[in-house]
Amino acid sequence: MTKGSQTARRDALLARRLDLVASVSALTAEALRLNQKRAGIEMDVLRLELEIGRSGASAQLVRDLHDAEQSAAAIMQACAACEQRIVAAEGDVDDVDRRLAATTNKD
Repeated sequence: MTKGSQTARRDALLARRLDLVASVSALTAEALRLNQKRAGIEMDVLRLELEIGRSGASAQLVRDLHDAEQSAAAIMQACAACEQRIVAAEGDVDDVDRRLAATTNKD
């Protein structure tokens, strides 16, 4: 492999790494947003449970509680999926790092 082709390969790997790190960053931001949303919904669940405990289980409060619990479950699934995407993207970064190290060791 010529010096120019090695440099081009390393540059391509560096560009790929930059893209992957940006993806990890975006996914991490998404995970944080989802966790904040989940925490807010969990606060609603607690508020509704307290209200039901204080004033009894009206049909509206029970519906609201059920809806909040369903929203919390959906957000938890979205969080788990986002975490899986983060792990996959981090694995891709590790792969690129290994390839970069191999390229650097050839110099």
